Amino acid sequence: MRRASISPVVQARLALWAFLVLNVAIIEILFLTSGKGKNDILTIAKFFGLHAALLLSCQLLLVARLPWLDRRIGMDRLTVWHRWIGFALFWTVLTHATIVVLGFATLDGVSMPKTFLALAGVPASLLGMLAAAIVVLIAAISIRYVRRKLRYEVWHGLHLLLYAALSLAFVHQLLETTTFKSSTFATVYWWALWLLAFGSLVTGRIALPIWRNAYHRFQVAAVVPEAHNVVSVHVTGRHLDKLAARAGQFSIWRFPGHRHWWLANPFSLSAAPNGRSLRLTAKAVGSGSAGLRHLKPGTRVFMEGPYGSFTARHRTRHGILLIAGGVGITPIRALLEEDPTGNVVVLYRVRDESEAVLLREIQQLVGIRRGQLHLLTGRTGQGAPPFAPEALRHLVPDITQRDVYVCGPPAMTAAVTDALRKLGVPNSQVHAEKFSMA
Repeated sequence: MRRASISPVVQARLALWAFLVLNVAIIEILFLTSGKGKNDILTIAKFFGLHAALLLSCQLLLVARLPWLDRRIGMDRLTVWHRWIGFALFWTVLTHATIVVLGFATLDGVSMPKTFLALAGVPASLLGMLAAAIVVLIAAISIRYVRRKLRYEVWHGLHLLLYAALSLAFVHQLLETTTFKSSTFATVYWWALWLLAFGSLVTGRIALPIWRNAYHRFQVAAVVPEAHNVVSVHVTGRHLDKLAARAGQFSIWRFPGHRHWWLANPFSLSAAPNGRSLRLTAKAVGSGSAGLRHLKPGTRVFMEGPYGSFTARHRTRHGILLIAGGVGITPIRALLEEDPTGNVVVLYRVRDESEAVLLREIQQLVGIRRGQLHLLTGRTGQGAPPFAPEALRHLVPDITQRDVYVCGPPAMTAAVTDALRKLGVPNSQVHAEKFSMA
């Protein structure tokens, strides 16, 4: 298989870096030409305020789920970047707010508490304070320890307050005329930046999903039990041959009537899209996935996606190694069906053979391609680690010459990627998918 001159992920990263560098340069020019405040402290505060506005717009772009970015970088990696920029935003906003209060306290010769209360009576400042308070709240609940104590639905609901903070920050900046109206160029730039950010979010998160569901009219075609705790749901609809879906991708699924509309689950496609139907396969690990076996044919389906960069688009080598753990076999099975090229090896990790979901289908697909399937059974901690570097090299001697796709529980994925790094497999040949939405 030929290596592309510039891989899709590198293209996307270069585009993001170009966007960031260009906007940072513009921000610095605006600060140097119109950043002077009423005293030196407030000038520094304005510096942090301008950069906070840029970070806010970047946050919107990273979570807008724009297809071009998502298919090249992947939602999981974009979410990680969103998280780290979020903490940078937290410190930038906190620094900006603190220095503003200090600057006016110095200017007026009064204490910081009195200055804070006085600023709260100014509409522009009050809006900025409210936006800052929401950013601090979201940063607090996003700390790993706190995040693990909250149910996903609670954390996600509170996280949506970020959009309120963005709106408040936008109006706050609009009212600060020295920012928006310092020059014609500044006015055009800030309006263009905010329209791009909000427009991307509305397009990717609202307009595109609504249009896609209205156009395709997804509905349940059949529900097939695969095991006592595993079920496959076949979804059909109109014009599915025009749906830009690839094997290895996942969608966020809602089944109105099955659960509350605000509750959704991310499930990978467990079969390669064929233009007529889609299939997802889920293991019962919660009330949402456990209840799928009770869906009735004809039930309407609301689907967001498909998302993810875990596709053959990123292949760089003729040989391919597919590694799955548990129900992580679903996107692996779809990849195995969609892309018939190249020598293939599949490593399937389960506690025992009875838990190997879709095993017969995997065996048939591997047989058609004359590949190799290794079913790795046993409990974690018993016997030699199946994904130790020496174990992987023994099973796949030419592992450094293959693209490696990994999908499974986080601990397994981390162990595999660490072993691949020690074996010298280039990062461009390693493709990993995570199960979580956040």
